Amino acid sequence: MKKVTVIGLGSGDLEQMPLGIYRYIAKHKKLLVRTKDHPAIKELEAEGIVIESFDHLYEEYDDFERVYEAIVEQLKEENGTELIYAVPGHPFVAERTVQLLKDDQDVTLHVLGGQSFLDDMYTALQIDPIEGCQIIDGTSMNRDELELTHHMIIVQVYDSYIASEVKLTLMDRLPDDYKVTIVTAAGSRNQIIKTVPLYELDRDLALSNLTAIYVPPVKNDQLLYGEFVTLRQVITKLRGPGGCPWDQKQTHASLKKYLLEEAYEVLEAIDQEDDEHLIEELGDVLLQVMLHAQIGEDEGYFSIDDVVRSLTEKMIRRHPHVFGDVKVKGSEDVVMNWDAIKQQEKGRQQPVELLLDAIPKGIPALIESKKLQKQAAKVGFDWSDAAPILVKLQEEIGEFLQEVKYERMNEMTKELGDMLFVVTNLARFYEIDAEEALLGANQKFRRRFNYIDTVTRERGLVMSNLTLEQLDEIWEEAKQLEKEGDVT
Repeated sequence: MKKVTVIGLGSGDLEQMPLGIYRYIAKHKKLLVRTKDHPAIKELEAEGIVIESFDHLYEEYDDFERVYEAIVEQLKEENGTELIYAVPGHPFVAERTVQLLKDDQDVTLHVLGGQSFLDDMYTALQIDPIEGCQIIDGTSMNRDELELTHHMIIVQVYDSYIASEVKLTLMDRLPDDYKVTIVTAAGSRNQIIKTVPLYELDRDLALSNLTAIYVPPVKNDQLLYGEFVTLRQVITKLRGPGGCPWDQKQTHASLKKYLLEEAYEVLEAIDQEDDEHLIEELGDVLLQVMLHAQIGEDEGYFSIDDVVRSLTEKMIRRHPHVFGDVKVKGSEDVVMNWDAIKQQEKGRQQPVELLLDAIPKGIPALIESKKLQKQAAKVGFDWSDAAPILVKLQEEIGEFLQEVKYERMNEMTKELGDMLFVVTNLARFYEIDAEEALLGANQKFRRRFNYIDTVTRERGLVMSNLTLEQLDEIWEEAKQLEKEGDVT
């Protein structure tokens, strides 16, 4: 079993090193150090301490994790059963090699403290960490884990490459000109503090392993508008005391129509290929979700946390080919797995007595028609080609015309419904989305009729005074211009 004693060199020069640590080093006369890039190293060498570093490994590997693993491997291969290994700062603060040694079953670890750079950072920046402080490794930043309302200290910003990665990650959440502070050799006689706009972060040439970046808490509320927690707070305020009377009186039932309207407006934005419009409309759909969740929270039944948790669990559960070890060959396998898992879930929750009970009620009729047909097709109740569908459509048209002849309105309505059901089946057979097809026809009608409206006004005419033939003539003009690409 290899015994490794880890010493923390502190964050500054020799004068800042605790006396006990200094005496321990002086007694043993030799140190293995992760890096010589530390202000106390030259002073120790000047006093006759033999220093051997692992700096060469930083040149051999591009990945920092591999560097740290290689250091641990070489420490274990060193001669002798007891080694003294020194690291900058405190051994348990931003020191990956110590964590690797701690978890190694072949190593007995003994740690002698050392002053963390954090104390000197708090002093240099004059901040109180009790207000909320996040310490972040600059080599592995995650934008979603940043706490913008806390003090943030980003460590291990060794060079301009890491500084650039840090800058780009921060710019995902903060303005380009947000002020950040670069602190090098905090607390030492060589301390440097420099405040720059975020976009200049990687232009500082004095970056070293003693450099940390300080990001002050965001105080401007508008900079937090993109944060989910801010949206939740806004919705809570709208529904709470002193909020909006309209929002306060809403119920799940009263909001139903708005959710459907907003969903269709999203579809329109997608068809228009208008990203700005799509952002707005997706926001309106999210608003409906947030309102329903807040109503659930106000009534004590559920919150947005439950909604997010349920969705996350379901996505992981239904994608075992992504989050598990299930293998799939293509999208068809994915759909089959999805349906099988979904059926298992329903079996655990409540038995489905009939096959079509799985189709939700209350959805738009055209969508329900397609779902009913797809569900029936799973057990073979479906046409194998288009010919009988077309024959059936002709049959339904004939039956409709028969009812028209006798002006039986109730029967006409039923037969028209049958026609639409068969048309939906025809669309499904050819893999045409009937909803999309009808939306396209609506948009085409809107374009052509708007052309008639515009032209008649330009010509000083009134549409209601024109004959159908005259209006149809302008309609044909619209069709022709549409073919030439002149009508949008």
